[in-house]
Amino acid sequence: MKARLFTLFLFCAGVLFAMHWNRPKSTMEVVEEPPVVERENFDKMMSVLTHRRCVNCHPNDGVPKQGEDSHPHNFGINGKQDSHGFAATNCASCHQAENNTYSGVPGAPEWSLAPSSMKWEGLSPIEIAESMMDPKRNGGRTPDEVMHHLTEHELVLWAWEPGVDAQGNPRETPPLSKEEYIRVVKAWFEQGAVIPAAE
Repeated sequence: MKARLFTLFLFCAGVLFAMHWNRPKSTMEVVEEPPVVERENFDKMMSVLTHRRCVNCHPNDGVPKQGEDSHPHNFGINGKQDSHGFAATNCASCHQAENNTYSGVPGAPEWSLAPSSMKWEGLSPIEIAESMMDPKRNGGRTPDEVMHHLTEHELVLWAWEPGVDAQGNPRETPPLSKEEYIRVVKAWFEQGAVIPAAE
């Protein structure tokens, strides 16, 4: 009798152990923090996108900023008409397809402010990422189109060739080289464009 009870006990214990060991894992994956490499790529990318070379043209008030101190654009310029200024003071009136080394006026193809839906000034890196990945705010771009915009658009890449200011002083470039920036942006998108949880 004792042998039967002991055998039954072992059998039940074995079944319970097997059920626990082979329990199917949940199909829902909760990612509280992206892996270290993904987070490093995100942080490096954001060190550029939060730099004044980018944020000066992503204002929160429709007024482009300029200079290393990000002061409001001279002459009361704003982007209230289609992000290109008013007809008489259109961005292209002064900003040509390349930098003007004589006047210090910066230039690149398609010079303009970002649309008001893409205002980054004052936002955290996470809020900027949410903004640029939201089709309702980014002009309906897919993730692939956002990646190409960030890594190939001449106006974006101007940040690494910003020329000189009116006094002839070289403008500051972003903290990463252009090549490193492009590498980390592409890597971040290839890894799923994971936006870290707010801290």
